Amino acid sequence: MVDVWALKAEGLTFRYAELELFEGLDLELEPGAVRAVLGPSGSGKTTLVHLLAGILPLPSGRLWWGEVEVSRRSEEELARLRRDRVGLVFQHHYLLDELTALENVLVPGMIAGRPDPERARRLIERVGLAGHAHQRPDTLSGGERQRVAVARALYPRPRVVLADEPTGALDRANARKVKDLLLELAEENGAAVLLATHDEALVEGLPAWRLEDGRLVDG
Repeated sequence: MVDVWALKAEGLTFRYAELELFEGLDLELEPGAVRAVLGPSGSGKTTLVHLLAGILPLPSGRLWWGEVEVSRRSEEELARLRRDRVGLVFQHHYLLDELTALENVLVPGMIAGRPDPERARRLIERVGLAGHAHQRPDTLSGGERQRVAVARALYPRPRVVLADEPTGALDRANARKVKDLLLELAEENGAAVLLATHDEALVEGLPAWRLEDGRLVDG
């Protein structure tokens, strides 16, 4: 019996125009667990990640990040809680072009008022980019930029990392490298991972849910 889930959702319902994407969706992710969410483009994976991250408001249902219920929080409260508890990795890296790779990793700490340059440096080293720490994103390859994004997501020591097609823009070799680094860093930092992807080969061997008709079924 799990006392506190890293991520828990109950009864999520979401409609877009006349289309009902989710109805009564439930989800539980244990601390330190890894789960893939599989589904083709348009199946609702990105919407689900955005709902679980508090980026989209919940029309109905309940959501917990760790022991804290966040279902009916203000945008300001959500942003503060998300900053400390949820790491996000998207298909696009969303790095700040005017900052170096190292500074981009440090951004969550600067926003929180608790910058830890040494932790940022260790993470940059851990993703194999120590020699590129002071380069700006436009001088890095696509795979290198996404590795910086992974390091940034793990910087705050989140309870859970939500990754939406994090390797969708990469070739196969870089995709596997980024996926492996994400899972290794999450394990080292005690974070659970929910990885949404259409690429079944990428997550072969991982426990998975399949998104079908607005519900998660064991895949």
